[in-house]
Amino acid sequence: MQSAYAAQRSAITRAVPDGLYTIRRPWLSFFNRTFRVTDSSGQLVAYVRHPLMRMREQFQIFADEAMQQPLATIQSRQIVAVNRTYDVTDAASGGWLGTLRSRGLKSMVRDTWELLDQGEQPRGILEEIGLSWLRRIFPLLLGHWHVQLGAQEVAKVDQVFRFFIKEYRLTVAAEGRNVDSRFLLACALLALMRENHREQS
Repeated sequence: MQSAYAAQRSAITRAVPDGLYTIRRPWLSFFNRTFRVTDSSGQLVAYVRHPLMRMREQFQIFADEAMQQPLATIQSRQIVAVNRTYDVTDAASGGWLGTLRSRGLKSMVRDTWELLDQGEQPRGILEEIGLSWLRRIFPLLLGHWHVQLGAQEVAKVDQVFRFFIKEYRLTVAAEGRNVDSRFLLACALLALMRENHREQS
């Protein structure tokens, strides 16, 4: 399964050999959500500005804040759906990096996405872990997610408590080093954007 998600062009992986990323965004914003992704030394490796008012969800991952170096595109296939499907593609070639399908009803208690192969078959999962149901009642509790391909956990996302900003740590496991890091970052961003949606509602 991991070979289906193997890196084609992964500048993020080359910049972060230890597999540790920090994702930060301001607590409040009005027209978009801004995410800055840094490596363990604090160097910027990815930047995302996610628009809030768009009929069909689509955004890009850039290598720079000027948004001149696109790395990947994330786009929803549907405008409205209980189970949305998101395709992650190379920004330059349009080549497939991965596909996620949300499980809307299950996500009412625990955010869950299936990771699909190119034949649209489930081969993994992105899932919120821990006391997810309690976070629906007490949203200040910290969130945790994991990414699993086959029987292996390839990455995890852990929220870190901070004042005035939202901060998360994306840790890529040794088993996930041959998975394109842009796809793993897209998984993390979709989980965090689901968090945004709950904040707004």
